[in-house]
Amino acid sequence: MGAKKREMQVAALTICHQDLETLRSFADVEGKNLASLLLRCVQLTDGVSQIHYVKQIVPLLEKVDKNGLCDPTIQSCLDILAGIYLSLSLKNPLKKVLASSLNGLPEFFLTEAIHSFTSRLLEELNTTDLYSYRKVMDNVSSCMENFNLGRTSVHNLLENVLRFLQKSLIEILEENRKFAGNHIVQTQLMNDLLVGIRVSMMLVQKVQDFQENLWKSSSSPVWQSMCGLLSIFTKLLSDDDLLQTIQSTSGLAIILFIKTMFHPSEKIPGLGTLAMLDWQNGSMGPCGEALLLDTVHVLFTLSSQIKESTLEMFLSRILASWTNSAMHVLESSSPNLKDSLNGNSSIVGRLLEYVYTHWEHPLDALRHQTKIIFRNLLQMHRLTMEGADVVTDPFFVELTESLLRLEWHIKGKYTCLGCLVECLGIEHILAVDMTIPSQILEVMGDQSLVPYASDLLETMFKNHKSHLKLHTIDSTWIDQWHETWVSPLLFILCEGNLEQKSYVIDYYLPKLLNYSPESLRYMVKILQTSIDTKTGQEQSSPSLGSCNSRGALGALMACLRIARAHGHLLSAPDTWENLVSSTRIKQGLVHQHCQVRIDTLGLLCESNRSTEIVSTEEMQWIQFFITYNLNSQSPGVRQQICSLLRKLFCRIQESSQVLYKLEQSRAKHEPENKLSKQHSSVSLQQYKNFLSSICNSLFEALFPGSSYSTRFSALTILVSIAEVFQPLEGRVYTVYQLSDDIDVGRFQTLMECFTSTFEEVKILAFDLLMKLSKTAIRFQDSGKVQALFQAVLELSTSTKPYDCVTASYLLNFLVWQDALPLSLAACLPQQVACGDGDKPAAVVERNTLMVIKCLMENLGEEISQAEHSLLQAAASFPMYGRVHCITGVLQKLPLNLKLVGEWKPVVDKLLSLSYRLSAVVSPVIQSSSPEGLIPMDTDSESANRLQVILNEIQPRDTNDYFNQAKILEDCDSFDLEDLNASVTNIDTSAEIKGNEGKTCDVTAQMVLVCCWRSMKEVALLLGTLCQLLPMQPMPESSDGLLTVEQVKEIGNYFKQHLLQSRHRGAFELAYTGFVKLTEILNRCPNVDLQKLPEQWLWSVLEEIKSSDPSSKLCATRRSAGIPFYIQALLASEPKKGRMDLLKITMKELITLAGPTDDSQSTVPQVHALNILRALFRDTRLGENIIPYVADGAKAAILGFTSPVWAVRNSSTLLFSTLITRIFGVKRGKDDLSKTNRMTGREFFSRFPELYPFLLKQLETVANTVDSDVGEPSRHPSMFLLLFVLERLYPSPLDGTSSALSMAPFVPFIMRCGHSPVYRSREMAARALVPFVMVDHIPNTIRALLATLPNRTGQCFRQNHIHGTLLQVYRLLQAYSDSKHRTNSDFQHELTDITVCTKAKLWLAKRQNPCLVTRAVYIDIVFLLTRCLNRPTKDSPPVLESVGFWEEVREIISGSELITGRPCPSKVPGLPQYLQSLTRLAITAVWAAEANSEEQKGGDPISLSQLLESAFPEVRELTLEALLERFSAAASGSGEKGLPPSLCNMGEMFLLLAMKETHPECFCKILKILHCMDPREWLPWTEHCVHLTPKEFSGWTMDIASSERSEIQSVALRLASRVIAHQTRACTESRDSMAPELKRWAQLVVLSCGDRLPTESRLAAADVLTSTVPLFLTNPHPVLELQDTLALWKCVLTLLQSEEQAVRDAATETVTTAMSQENTCQSTEFAFCQVDASVALPLALAILCDLLQQWDQLAPGLPVLLGWLLEEGADPAVCVESTQQVEDDYLFEKSEVNFWAETLIFVKYLRQHLLRLLSRSAWRPPSPDTLCHLQRTASEHRLLLSQLFRELPPAAEFLKTVEFTRLRIHEERTSACLKLLAFLEGKEGEDTPALSAWDIPAEARQLTLPREKQHAEERKSGRVGACEFFLH
Repeated sequence: MGAKKREMQVAALTICHQDLETLRSFADVEGKNLASLLLRCVQLTDGVSQIHYVKQIVPLLEKVDKNGLCDPTIQSCLDILAGIYLSLSLKNPLKKVLASSLNGLPEFFLTEAIHSFTSRLLEELNTTDLYSYRKVMDNVSSCMENFNLGRTSVHNLLENVLRFLQKSLIEILEENRKFAGNHIVQTQLMNDLLVGIRVSMMLVQKVQDFQENLWKSSSSPVWQSMCGLLSIFTKLLSDDDLLQTIQSTSGLAIILFIKTMFHPSEKIPGLGTLAMLDWQNGSMGPCGEALLLDTVHVLFTLSSQIKESTLEMFLSRILASWTNSAMHVLESSSPNLKDSLNGNSSIVGRLLEYVYTHWEHPLDALRHQTKIIFRNLLQMHRLTMEGADVVTDPFFVELTESLLRLEWHIKGKYTCLGCLVECLGIEHILAVDMTIPSQILEVMGDQSLVPYASDLLETMFKNHKSHLKLHTIDSTWIDQWHETWVSPLLFILCEGNLEQKSYVIDYYLPKLLNYSPESLRYMVKILQTSIDTKTGQEQSSPSLGSCNSRGALGALMACLRIARAHGHLLSAPDTWENLVSSTRIKQGLVHQHCQVRIDTLGLLCESNRSTEIVSTEEMQWIQFFITYNLNSQSPGVRQQICSLLRKLFCRIQESSQVLYKLEQSRAKHEPENKLSKQHSSVSLQQYKNFLSSICNSLFEALFPGSSYSTRFSALTILVSIAEVFQPLEGRVYTVYQLSDDIDVGRFQTLMECFTSTFEEVKILAFDLLMKLSKTAIRFQDSGKVQALFQAVLELSTSTKPYDCVTASYLLNFLVWQDALPLSLAACLPQQVACGDGDKPAAVVERNTLMVIKCLMENLGEEISQAEHSLLQAAASFPMYGRVHCITGVLQKLPLNLKLVGEWKPVVDKLLSLSYRLSAVVSPVIQSSSPEGLIPMDTDSESANRLQVILNEIQPRDTNDYFNQAKILEDCDSFDLEDLNASVTNIDTSAEIKGNEGKTCDVTAQMVLVCCWRSMKEVALLLGTLCQLLPMQPMPESSDGLLTVEQVKEIGNYFKQHLLQSRHRGAFELAYTGFVKLTEILNRCPNVDLQKLPEQWLWSVLEEIKSSDPSSKLCATRRSAGIPFYIQALLASEPKKGRMDLLKITMKELITLAGPTDDSQSTVPQVHALNILRALFRDTRLGENIIPYVADGAKAAILGFTSPVWAVRNSSTLLFSTLITRIFGVKRGKDDLSKTNRMTGREFFSRFPELYPFLLKQLETVANTVDSDVGEPSRHPSMFLLLFVLERLYPSPLDGTSSALSMAPFVPFIMRCGHSPVYRSREMAARALVPFVMVDHIPNTIRALLATLPNRTGQCFRQNHIHGTLLQVYRLLQAYSDSKHRTNSDFQHELTDITVCTKAKLWLAKRQNPCLVTRAVYIDIVFLLTRCLNRPTKDSPPVLESVGFWEEVREIISGSELITGRPCPSKVPGLPQYLQSLTRLAITAVWAAEANSEEQKGGDPISLSQLLESAFPEVRELTLEALLERFSAAASGSGEKGLPPSLCNMGEMFLLLAMKETHPECFCKILKILHCMDPREWLPWTEHCVHLTPKEFSGWTMDIASSERSEIQSVALRLASRVIAHQTRACTESRDSMAPELKRWAQLVVLSCGDRLPTESRLAAADVLTSTVPLFLTNPHPVLELQDTLALWKCVLTLLQSEEQAVRDAATETVTTAMSQENTCQSTEFAFCQVDASVALPLALAILCDLLQQWDQLAPGLPVLLGWLLEEGADPAVCVESTQQVEDDYLFEKSEVNFWAETLIFVKYLRQHLLRLLSRSAWRPPSPDTLCHLQRTASEHRLLLSQLFRELPPAAEFLKTVEFTRLRIHEERTSACLKLLAFLEGKEGEDTPALSAWDIPAEARQLTLPREKQHAEERKSGRVGACEFFLH
């Protein structure tokens, strides 16, 4: 913080030459008088130092002799001080310091000082320079602001000040009119105007004269000036060309002036202005009360007319002000007014309506005003109650109930409930529903609701605590408070979903702990108990896998983290000792759940004290965390890790400063106290060691093949270290500097990060190298720079797009190197070397200039060749790489260029080259089918296809190189006889050499990529040039590098390509460059350039309107780049202006987008619709676009009815955008998510024009939808109308207010249900639901049912029946889901509905021939059975009492399920009907099961009949229902066990499994068998299906090895369960099972392949977890060692899977393995959920331990060494295959694992093997057993040496993939050879031997020492590998 204060810039004060000479003449020799002081002050150039002298002025004057007249020296000095004060700018701190000092001026000098200030101010006021007016206004303003001399001077010159303000406002206004169109000048002038108005208001408010009446006469000059100003304000108020802020401020000024000038003041109420009136103490009388009521009615009228958000904002403030005034009046008002303003009055009703309409308005400020209005409204009602009980008051009771009835997704509900709690207290709300805290916490998974919910909870728990403390005598109230507020919180933290917990931790938990810190111990106690209980349960059943949730440990860490961050923990040691153990911390740091890891890290890193010392334990835990958490796939988690560690580093830096100062002070003052001094120095050394160790770990993480996640995390943390610990000027001590730990190897590692395919890694590496630039010079000789520069030139012509990005970053690094000019000598012989004394900025500029010249030379030659043959260019030297490098170095160039003269020709040539390159490639981009130019074939036939494509675009394009297709070939590479034979038929083929002597078959993909990337890079280059290079302010000016003509050329270039390109990639990137240009133009002082965007806009709008056939505008279905062009022009318009361009453009577009009679001129309509879509999508336009939403919606809905497809298509796209704009971005899969809806009242209040429009459109559609005349009309617009309406829901006021009521829509929506279109009928049913209030649903259902025909009715349409039934179903569904119905009402209403349903039951039977309507009716019956089949205390279920079950049984008995008469399979609706019928039948079966005694013999159908049905839909649904029951029983989650009828179904499922042919049904049968206990059904296999149990297991394995993925995975699980059961059962004859066991193990291994579907690998992981105790960790192995090790290899493979779900499942396997009796003692992580990154070394540790337990080290070791070497992987073959893939395809499409890191696995395996061998007494019987491995490894080493020699210089950049793979093979080979050498006990010359301690100690912390066990194992000669590795 100190450094930041010193950096504060203060502009120094200066004086004119005359004043300076005056000071010199008065200065005394000793330099002690005021003139000397001022002279010294003004001669300084540093403003901060001048402040020190200014503060000495008054103390000096206080010492002056005050006898007689004022000294002339002091008079002159005071005069100069007045001049100084008025010369300083308003924001200069010196001005405030001077004013503050002069406020203490001795009284003796006041008269002279006032005279000086008055005379100087008068000079200012007499200025005639219009552009100096602002400075004078600022001076008047500052004089009145806490400055006595200034205020007196203004008072003395009041008439002059008023005249000045009047004159200045008039002149500024006139000047503003002259500069119409010049945004920059107008913006400045309008700001001056605004300041003038505000100064006028300040004058009236602060000058004492205005409080008197002496000036209030028409002859008074003050009065005349006031009248003149009032007249000016009135003009400003009505001038629409000004900013709205000017108009609104003018309005306030008018009110203030009238209130000040009006006499007598008692008559002010007649003027009717709220702000003028004094409402206190009832002084206004009846006249004021009448005015108050009249005012609010006017405001309500305005509310319905206003659309613009700014005006809405003003109105909301006025309404809030009105409610404040009303409260003041009510405190002493008449009874009549109280009646008019109580809760039941119409005014309060209208206010509530306003609140409900605007409480979710998009403007935050307006929502805030809504809250104020509601709070004041409650207080108003309280003031009218006159002592009545607020809790029982009907208005408050009804209001509370209506708010609680609303859904929790309504944001306004939270705000209003919070106000209610503040007004009435929480107790009566909790009395209504105690679960409200839990309900609110439940919604905190939705980010948009979180702030509202947490604020409401805070209001509630604070109010509740206050209430309980007040009304409870003893301290038991805290238990009740904890139960209400803390217990639900802990439940969410332990069991809630991820988002919910994260938001609760971030928003709610800090509020709770800040308010009640004492609750922390209560929370910790509960959570510790929960953790201990859970651990105990897992220890009692060790094979039980742990659930994937954060659990109590996560909750504990979250609570402690928040508590420490907010200062509720006394100190770190206290926390660890008393609240949480070291073991818990470590478990949290590697927990499977990422949020637990983050919270635990946060607990260590965050502290409320920035200087709190980091303890040794914390440093050890941080090191432990970094080891295992760099490779996180989640960007959010990586960001949090890096942010938290940065906080820790800042804490270390801050605390190290304190420690250093402490050490220094002790060294001076307490030399005898060596102990305390030593403590500080020890801590500082620990810091240094810790940071050095962290950096070691981070650099080690940048190994070859490390993942993107690891590299990103490591580099980000290193950048943080470099930034936090950089030696700053003024910093006393820096504990660590990263540059001290950089050597050549690490420098090279950072350089190699440029080769990453992820640009974020390149950026971080570049930033870090720049921070180490001084260090970097040590490692860069000219030879190295030369090699790197050559690599850059080669990469910049690569056909792989990411290579040129690598080249760009390398180049940006090289331009900082002094040695670069020598490398450029070959390219630019004329280049001038930099002088040795040049500053770094000059070196960079010179180098950049030379680099760009070199690249331009190459680019010019390549463009010349491309002009001859674009195909050769695309294959050999795609030019975009050169342009990308030029853009890259330009972007890093310092802005203050020194070599302007040399840059000008370079810029000219760059522009010329850009246009040439664009001309070469644009024919492809602008062709009729650019996106079709992507054949992926790489054979000679592509020449034929390319020729066809080129011929297709030939009519538009004239370049001669399109006349032939060419194959580039080189016969040296491989035999081309066959290829040449096939090419002979192509006359146009030609031989061209590739740039690397390789065959290069030019695919159309290469041509297209070359062209569109070249266009992209040209656009970005031109945009960068405009953005970075200074423009010439005037044509004749020598300043600037871009001339006006060049800027216009660039603009025309962008215009051409945006309006004519067809390739989306090209015009989107041209848009990016064009946006940069337009932003610059709008800020440009040159008026000609400033007006260019406006001219371009009018030009393109005219071209769109003209619909000229000769127009070159691209008329694709989405208008290609035209919307982008207009979007760029409008989005760059200044947002603080009036947005005139937007307004005019929108009016034009809305007009064009409307329906036209001329079908020939639909092109303008299509363009207009597409442009509107782009503008409505552009978030930069914000609320300015909202006023046009209604017109846009009208255009989209009407356009959807057009006969022209293009219009309908564009209308649909526009409509979709508008739905998002109105209702928000969809955040889930649910189309009708509650967060993407709004009340009808709010919708129609915001878009009032849509109310009559939608109603009229809907009426038109409904009137003709069921017309009897001819073919029924489809009415496409119905879809859009219903799409909007189904997103609305009722307002709390619906039913009480008729304005904007949704009721008129209801009959039309019902009639839309008669549409002949199935989808429309469904939408009508969904749309009807929100339009019917919950209370009205039963009556509406009964009315709809009454419209259905009786069975005797002859004439009816099934469409009508179907639509009506869908509406009944949706309404019934909504009614059954409503939560706020009393049980008795609910049952009664549903009983009535059931009776009405029975009357139309024929629709569910065969009398109804339509299966679709039968299905829906059966769904209604099913819904009723679900709602009413619950008995109450006093009566049987309703369905029994009304005889409904009998009817249901009759429906089932007469259906196809019983009769078996199959319908034709193609009958419409058959699957839907069968599914509905089956659901009903299953419900009947379960009901019969539940009432078996009463229903004996009355079952209409059995499960067996359903399972044997001929219809697969019936079988599938039945099996699904059964699977649900069996799964619940197997997991123990069912309330009861299985019913008796299901316990003996094993035989049936076996029979079904053998004959089922439907895949989904078969899969479910296998799942059911898997859920059942094999003991119940496996013995029956021989009897039922004639297969022995062994044959049955073989049958399941056959399925698992041959079927598709889902069935395969289920069969694998079933086979594994069968195999495990048989193995346990046959303990004595296991040898007989050996073949089955081996086959099963092979099947599991095959299921773990990386290329297999995720489902297969998840199944394999589940199988491994379930069989851990039997096959993986059994003390007496069941499988052969090879098979056991193969299964362990599967675990290790799955732990390295890219899918998080697979890794988590494999981690469960390791967790289970650690929790067995023979393994759990070796680690402190037994029974804990850990992350895969830790599970990998733990799994290897367990395996090594088991090999010792089994005494199988000798046969097992070669296998593990084989894993290390990866036997079968030939380095040469790998490199060749990589090269082949890269040659064949432009973009490599092979699957890549972005998580697995080969060398991490190699590192862990090597560590464990070494530790195992060094600790055990075992030695191999003879070296011969390992000779094969020795020979293979040696061969690999020789081959690798040869392959490395064959690579080119700088291979890490030019051949990155091959180089990396060779490095990985080298590491594997080296590790294997070292271990073999260690085993043989000898040291080879080139294979360094290993010692037992040749391993980093990074992971020794993973276990807790168990000394007793350790000692015992030492005695027995065996140490647990887990402990040995992890100890």
